[in-house]
Amino acid sequence: MRLDKYLANMGLGTRTEVKQMLKKGKVAVNDKVEKSPKTQVQAETDRVYVDGQEVQFIDKVYLMLNKPKGYISATDDDQHPTVIELIDDYQYLDIFPVGRLDKDTEGLLLITNDGQFNHQIMNPSKHVSKTYEVISEKTITNDDIKSFKKGIELSEGVMKPAELSHGKLDKQSFVTISEGKYHQVKRMFHAIDNEVLVLKRVSIGDLQLDSGLDLGEYRHLTEEDFKKLRQN
Repeated sequence: MRLDKYLANMGLGTRTEVKQMLKKGKVAVNDKVEKSPKTQVQAETDRVYVDGQEVQFIDKVYLMLNKPKGYISATDDDQHPTVIELIDDYQYLDIFPVGRLDKDTEGLLLITNDGQFNHQIMNPSKHVSKTYEVISEKTITNDDIKSFKKGIELSEGVMKPAELSHGKLDKQSFVTISEGKYHQVKRMFHAIDNEVLVLKRVSIGDLQLDSGLDLGEYRHLTEEDFKKLRQN
């Protein structure tokens, strides 16, 4: 990889800005100052420094975001802020959301630039479950729980069995689904003559939203997090 491309990909600036850094002798590869943007580097083995600080090579990134309301799950949009705008550090790696949460839905959203990882999580054949906390207009009933377990019928047909349970708070419940139809949870509640007032995704498979993340905050996935995702 060309040195200027490497530095730009690692977020050190635009190609033009990087070339200026090179001209000023601020860049070294394996302890040798390099001024040519055409210098070839091996990302995995060469050590690159800018102003004496080593530039850590990052190829793939996996983040957990606590999505707030008001942001859409997209990489860019002309009318609304996107979840990618919440990620300060890694936009240069062409990151994108894994699946989507509605604009008015909060909670666990994974961010990556790894298409294979996205496929593993979102492919319907993988049956990775998602659990949501719901505050609804009415308190759910035992009949509602049975209806979800049987399979709620929507316009696309009968949904796969879903697990619905009471929460500790008034009109709070939790629903676990293994599909990802458009507005599925809201439409399922509508089908039982109830309406969703607040919706928050709290887990994907066995991976739960980190309680230490405030709305809009994110962190890297840990090896333990990956283990929980692989259990599905």
